[in-house]
Amino acid sequence: MRGFDVLFLLARVKRSLARWQTGLPAAIVMVFVFVTSWPLMVIAEPAGSAIVEPQNYWWWFVVSGSTVGYGDFFPETAGGHVVGVYVIVGAITALTTLLTQLAAVVENAKGRRMQGAITVDRSDHVVVLGYVPGRTERILQGLPSEGGRPVVLCAWDEVEQHPVADRDIEFVRGDLTDPDVLRRAAVHRAYSVLVDARDDNEALAMVVSVHHVNPEAHVVVTLRDLGRADHLRYVSESVRCVQWHVPRMATEELQDPGVTQVYTELMTYGGGNTYSMRLPDSLGAVTFGACQSTFGQEFDATVLATRVDGQLLVSPGWQTVLPTGSVVYYVSRERLSPDRIRAAVRDGAAAMR
Repeated sequence: MRGFDVLFLLARVKRSLARWQTGLPAAIVMVFVFVTSWPLMVIAEPAGSAIVEPQNYWWWFVVSGSTVGYGDFFPETAGGHVVGVYVIVGAITALTTLLTQLAAVVENAKGRRMQGAITVDRSDHVVVLGYVPGRTERILQGLPSEGGRPVVLCAWDEVEQHPVADRDIEFVRGDLTDPDVLRRAAVHRAYSVLVDARDDNEALAMVVSVHHVNPEAHVVVTLRDLGRADHLRYVSESVRCVQWHVPRMATEELQDPGVTQVYTELMTYGGGNTYSMRLPDSLGAVTFGACQSTFGQEFDATVLATRVDGQLLVSPGWQTVLPTGSVVYYVSRERLSPDRIRAAVRDGAAAMR
């Protein structure tokens, strides 16, 4: 009857600890069974029994409690068998409870990740604020997760589940103008932040919050009306604004700060402007390298691209042959005349030979 009394005591201990929401109760029960069963086995088994030796008992306890039962050690007396039942029932109960709780913890963590309820432990990462189906996927595709900076996606509460759970991207959900939500996305430790709002007024509010949380972050904002960029400069001169309809430009600016400023300068009148020219027929076929060298050395100009047989080639290899009739696109302080180009390219090509 003592064995059944111990089992009853074990059940009461388990019930009293069951209200706890961690794996500690099961571990306590496991330790309790081990500590109480060993002296009972010593009492029940005859002197000299191998099962009660310290180096043997813990092994027998583990394989019996997990129902593996190798049979290399076993109790010989009826009392030892009762203790064995106590060990098997107690250990299996504790182990089952422990595994169930661990599975619940894993499932809960997965659920929190899918629902965007986590707090991100990241630094020097990229944060994307805002989610639009299809559009955001294209933006994320331009931000390589392998070999690049980690990416954290933040969305409003209306996005109920992680929209890109198949990618190694962490997800935070909430009010994207709330500093606490931004801190959950570790915006205060981010390298750069993309604000891709639902409208330009919302974008302004989000930028103010981001600047409050992390004044040093490189912030890129997509705007429907680039005329609103002046309003954002009141927040910080370092905020970069790009056209909402060109998401590719936003990803480039996130990865390489200053790229949009280069694009803006190329499209702004004054200083170096972008021109095109059809190479003179009398020049014949030349290499792109000959054009690039001559334009740079003779005219302080840079050739950006060429159109060969109707196909546009941006920054092709220097050995690319430009046949008669090719068009080149270059940046220069002034438009260059075909005659000057013909003479300079021909002399440069001859020198390169």
